[in-house]
Amino acid sequence: MANTAQPRKGNGDSGAIVLSIDAMGGDNGPAVVLSGLNKALWRNPRLRFLVFGNKAELDPLVQKRPLLRERCEIRHAEGVVTMDSKPSHVMRHGKNTSMWAAIDAVRDGEARACVSCGNTGALMALSMIRLRKLPGVNRPAIACLWPSRNPAGFNVMLDVGADIRAEAEDLVQYALMGAFYAQIALEQERPRIGLLNVGTEEHKGRAELKVAHDMLVETAKGGLFDYAGYIEGGDIPSDKIDVIVTDGFTGNIALKTGEGTARLVSDALKQAFRHSILSRIASLLALPSLLRLRKRIDPRRVNGGVFLGLNGTVVKSHGSSDAMGVRSAVKLAFELARADLPGQLAHRVASVEEARQGAAQIGQLYGNQK
Repeated sequence: MANTAQPRKGNGDSGAIVLSIDAMGGDNGPAVVLSGLNKALWRNPRLRFLVFGNKAELDPLVQKRPLLRERCEIRHAEGVVTMDSKPSHVMRHGKNTSMWAAIDAVRDGEARACVSCGNTGALMALSMIRLRKLPGVNRPAIACLWPSRNPAGFNVMLDVGADIRAEAEDLVQYALMGAFYAQIALEQERPRIGLLNVGTEEHKGRAELKVAHDMLVETAKGGLFDYAGYIEGGDIPSDKIDVIVTDGFTGNIALKTGEGTARLVSDALKQAFRHSILSRIASLLALPSLLRLRKRIDPRRVNGGVFLGLNGTVVKSHGSSDAMGVRSAVKLAFELARADLPGQLAHRVASVEEARQGAAQIGQLYGNQK
């Protein structure tokens, strides 16, 4: 049996941080997930894992990796949430699944964060009902890192699919949560926030965007971030901003469009370099530059969408992740756990809400005196 002496709470006497892993989620099976965990352990001695899934399948994969055998504990979970499972069905009948058990480990304080390559809709639904929303958060959001011209190489974008709707207050909360995430992931002390719109002119956009724009102008005065105003789709990968704020419907379409465009360009380059003998020779000459470009925009380096606004940290790794992608998702989960993401977000949301209520009371009092 794979077991370790790691503590039953989320961090240990040696500063270890425990992550819970849904080993059965994703397209490539538990072998790839465990390979990614093993890679992560070689780079970070503070990591420990609770691995949930079919014990008969997981045990042999763990036993052949000595480092993983020492630092993980397998917990049997019979059921698997498939990639085509309906979230509503999983919420009613998924209690015996590896995904459910991995999230519960965070809820019960045994792990500091959960990582899964599984069904996004089901993972968000289970996270919502098992971890619950932070006080004051109306709608959680999924944040991702987007390749950009910034020195860090990426921007933060949210929401990219947690909820297709977003009111003005939700967009302001996304900005607060995205700003804190950017401080961790991009090491930006005072991130620049942009509100995605169909134009940069103040008269453009839906009513909720105009209200959110005014609210963000006021909220930025608190010093948590700088507000850059409206931005357009072409600004998403730019160096004008660090955080892009939008609703989940728009954000998810933008994300999938970006992924599809990247694949199109990659395939077109391959075809162009295979066109003739001269183009094949040119590809060899250009290979070092192409490899540098590939490394810069490689999605595996920043694999993982983060669920923000919950009483616990959940990282959604891409369903088709390879071992390197899983390792990156684990690294992100470790950094967020170490920074106490839920606690910090709760504090920020509460402080801004208190300031807003105080301003409203002062305004009402002033109005009554007049």
